Amino acid sequence: MANQQLFLGIDCGTQGTKALILDAASGQVLGLGAAAHDMISGPNGCREQDTRQWLDAFTQATHQALAAAGVDGQAILGVGVSGQQHGLVLLDDQGQVLRPAKLWCDTETTPENDRLLAHLGGEDGSLERLGVVIAPGYTVSKLLWTREQHPQVFERIASVLLPHDFLNYWLTGRHCSEYGDASGTGYFNVRTRQWDVALLQHIDPSGRLQSALPELIDAHQPVGRILPAIAAHLGINPNAVVASGGGDNMMGAIGTGNIQPGVITMSLGSSGTVYAYAAEPAVSPQASVATFCSSSGGWLPLICTMNLTNATGAIRELLELDINAFNALVAQAPIGAEGICMLPFLNGERVPALPHATGSLLGLTTTNLTRANLCRAVVEGTTFGLRYGLDLLRANGLEAQSIRLIGGGSKSPVWRQIVADIMDTTVICTEQSEAAALGAAIQAAWCHSGAQDSLAELCERCVKLDPASETRPIAEHVAAAQHAYELYRQHVATL
Repeated sequence: MANQQLFLGIDCGTQGTKALILDAASGQVLGLGAAAHDMISGPNGCREQDTRQWLDAFTQATHQALAAAGVDGQAILGVGVSGQQHGLVLLDDQGQVLRPAKLWCDTETTPENDRLLAHLGGEDGSLERLGVVIAPGYTVSKLLWTREQHPQVFERIASVLLPHDFLNYWLTGRHCSEYGDASGTGYFNVRTRQWDVALLQHIDPSGRLQSALPELIDAHQPVGRILPAIAAHLGINPNAVVASGGGDNMMGAIGTGNIQPGVITMSLGSSGTVYAYAAEPAVSPQASVATFCSSSGGWLPLICTMNLTNATGAIRELLELDINAFNALVAQAPIGAEGICMLPFLNGERVPALPHATGSLLGLTTTNLTRANLCRAVVEGTTFGLRYGLDLLRANGLEAQSIRLIGGGSKSPVWRQIVADIMDTTVICTEQSEAAALGAAIQAAWCHSGAQDSLAELCERCVKLDPASETRPIAEHVAAAQHAYELYRQHVATL
């Protein structure tokens, strides 16, 4: 027991916060904790959260994880925080939060984003200048929106932080940001790894935003030590180091060992993501590919689809099925759902780039309209969106032998087979499904060691694949899935 090296990994997401205790010496996860958040939803796609909920959930999940692990919090050597990307937290000069945090899934700022994109010279101009195409979910349009809709709040801004930056501030009192999460702001150049100050000057010529920016640090640099009062509140060691942390996708990459070329991570969560490590910022000419920085010292080209388990969940609720009954029906239906194609764009869609699209069911006949085919069609339709994104990444030079699957959908063997067949690639799950929290804990171990422990060694020891989950594509299935995918592409083309 004496040679344990304990680290706390936190993942603060849209739905809740997860905490995980990792022993970096043995590579074992010793305990988990979780607490939920509520969403504040309003008209025009407003999606916000009260940041106090994050702090309460952080505390509750940490206490739970420590209890589950049966360890003394005084033995925790470091803390790493993963956070939902793109969110906006505004603080005044006293460090008080000025208003609820606007989230990645908020689309209320679409008009502001359109105007900023026009200012940058459209998609091509944005790609050339920033290395990414700003989208409505990014942070930058939230700043312009705040200036126009809440001028009194805007006047009091002293600090502009992302969700994970805010949690690091709460832990340490320091305002820092790390390259991976900063990549999703829309006012950061991913090639040079610097803030685009001129874009913030365009939003507000007074220079207020520029002076409110956090300091940029490298992924292996700690933010600092935890504040004594917060350490006491959480019940952990006051000498614990707080790692740089990062966005949930960047931490998920570390937590799936995706820190060198050749690995693809695919997350089947409420939204879907596909990403892979790159040593160079090879910016794709495709607007849908976000060439973010990684939180391991490289880059992380990524695509994100807005509709995944939210769409499968909608069909499940409609047909009043539990998850097992739903999966059984999916397995009953043939590949291609006897000609039924679902375009599952219930939230609009980012990849393919159809922000104003709605969902549709195509190809219905008197004979194929069955519950099984509907269930199959929604799983295939969401997976086709990920295939579309994977093809964009492959066109940009990405090669991979296998796909590491994470997220709620990865627990379903039938869905794993569908992914393997549609992607024509072997898929395997990691043993630890809370990949972002695990990645945050691994990064904390890396920051704590002063980078003596190479990140690769830590991942080798702490990221375990689940051999029972390995699923290979089946040749006949691949051909049938390809046919169904081509049908999907034809339907998308008509939108």
